Amino acid sequence: MTSGPRSTPALIAGQVPLTEVMARLRQERPVFHSEADLQHGFARVLWELAPTVQSRLEVRQHASTTGSTEYLDLLCIGPSARTAVEFKYFTAYWAGAAGSPPEQYATKSHAATDLGRRGFVFDIARLERFGNRPDQNGLALLVTNEKALWSPPKPGNKPTRDHDFRIHEGRTLAGELLWANGDYKDNARTLLGTYTLNWQPYSQQEGYRGEFQYLAVFTEPRLPTGSGTPLDGVEKPVHDFAP
Repeated sequence: MTSGPRSTPALIAGQVPLTEVMARLRQERPVFHSEADLQHGFARVLWELAPTVQSRLEVRQHASTTGSTEYLDLLCIGPSARTAVEFKYFTAYWAGAAGSPPEQYATKSHAATDLGRRGFVFDIARLERFGNRPDQNGLALLVTNEKALWSPPKPGNKPTRDHDFRIHEGRTLAGELLWANGDYKDNARTLLGTYTLNWQPYSQQEGYRGEFQYLAVFTEPRLPTGSGTPLDGVEKPVHDFAP
């Protein structure tokens, strides 16, 4: 299904391993105030590690079949490859000081973990749809201190409406995913790839819910299928990132 030149799935814009970006990011920003704060911090660290990679925030994507317009969180443009990135910063409430020098944080309580799972899976499906050019991979990145997201459901629990959308450690996402056994068709998604989920530690802060982890899923580049039209190398960003 994929042919032509390919970027390495584990690299950002064919240049930097994600592990290096996250290692630098956790040193500089162990906690974030918001999802936008995470986006900006990620783009800045990427520029520090790979100055030849350009970052564009909120890049318009046009779906030719529906005429609708969507926005990509971050497009990373390297000399020979690109990476489309979608972010999720789903938090439980935590308050304290983090970083050097210490900075005060009070993270939002998002509470609805089923919607957090749905949003992350939606991001993967979006990146598969956006990645219809052979030099562009995708990255869905979730940073959270909500333990329920990386923990498997307890044995014997009845399936919940988001059963197919579970993203705990070791889970594999693939094929058709139904919400509430298909009762909500608008929430159903069909993934083209197969993704085994591997959570990684991000930072450890003092106090209850002070453990932060991240989950990263890379999607592979694909040739255009007629389901969407890329911007043919011409980005129309709402914001350019400047260090």
